[in-house]
Amino acid sequence: MTDKMEERVETEVLMKEAREEFDGIPPDLREHIVLEHTTLVRYIVNRIAVRLPSHIDLDDLHNTGIIGLMDAIEKYDHSKNCKFKTYAEFRIKGAILDQLRSLDWVPRSVRQKGRKLERAYSEVEQRLGRQAKEEEVADSLGLELDKFHVLINQVRGISLVNLEEIRGTNSDGDQAGTFADIIEDVHSENPFASFKYMETKHVISDTIGSLPEKERLVISLYYYEDLNMKEIGGILGITESRVCQIHTKAVMRLRSKLKGIVDT
Repeated sequence: MTDKMEERVETEVLMKEAREEFDGIPPDLREHIVLEHTTLVRYIVNRIAVRLPSHIDLDDLHNTGIIGLMDAIEKYDHSKNCKFKTYAEFRIKGAILDQLRSLDWVPRSVRQKGRKLERAYSEVEQRLGRQAKEEEVADSLGLELDKFHVLINQVRGISLVNLEEIRGTNSDGDQAGTFADIIEDVHSENPFASFKYMETKHVISDTIGSLPEKERLVISLYYYEDLNMKEIGGILGITESRVCQIHTKAVMRLRSKLKGIVDT
């Protein structure tokens, strides 16, 4: 572990020295950094890929991630006192998500069904003042429970939450920046930013905490314990398909609640 930490620090020092001496990153050093972080790109691609349809070409995503990595090499600012690996993760993920959005890999009809389901959850929960049961949401949509489960399975492909979209838009209707834009000097504390960060953590924590127990458990095992759907199903004693349904419902609830908080 110590050797790996020292290796990352050395990379950052090499980049700093190269910019001071050559006013840029020479090709040989750029190649060294790319090779050193190829595993990181592959890891990010694999994490995103589990939520994507099977027809998406992972090699294309990997190439896009490499482009994001190279962009990070060019734009990395050592004066921010942020580790290069942390900055590179933002750039790699951002490049891949931009590529996926440009592909429009989810059919329009599926997106419409997803929005319809989100609205149904939101309307039922606002009307009842509590978490909606799937039977109640199905009834509001005029669907039998088995048809409701079919709908859940149809929209599970859009359960990839883009944090950039949750941040909302500015007064001109444009996206309000990216998370990569807010990386700053860790030694320079901004009271307002610190307060907003803590507030956001509390909102997300409270929102997850308000989920039904089984949905909360699936979210915890999937995102925090890094288990796949099959492994979670084995732990809970249910099928992988049922885990996918529970995960999709949880994400729909979270998306609806977080958007409601941002819009107010």
